[in-house]
Amino acid sequence: MRNFLSFAVLGVTLVAGFSQAAEPAKASAPAAVASQAQATAAPATAAEKTPQQSKMATCNKDAEGKKGDERKDFMKNCLSAKPEAAAMPPATQQNKMKTCNADAAGKKGDERKAFMSECLKK
Repeated sequence: MRNFLSFAVLGVTLVAGFSQAAEPAKASAPAAVASQAQATAAPATAAEKTPQQSKMATCNKDAEGKKGDERKDFMKNCLSAKPEAAAMPPATQQNKMKTCNADAAGKKGDERKAFMSECLKK
């Protein structure tokens, strides 16, 4: 009797699973309509630039005439430049760690250790 109940529960579970697996084809049509509505709404908000997009536009304009590695280095420095300290709230130790960790990406060993030490002192 116990085995029969186990098989019955397993059978009901499998049937429910198969029926749900067939439903995404039905549900995809409303999802497509919803994604179309979002795509239509996107151009209205695209006119507003994020601060990063504004920074990118400014740096790109300033980099006119530079080519190759010179442009690459300029863009890297320009885009990673921090806003003026007066506009930023005082950094907490946790925020310093996050910032320094992000800036230390790609550094390893003693180079990273020295960078982190210097960065956290600021």
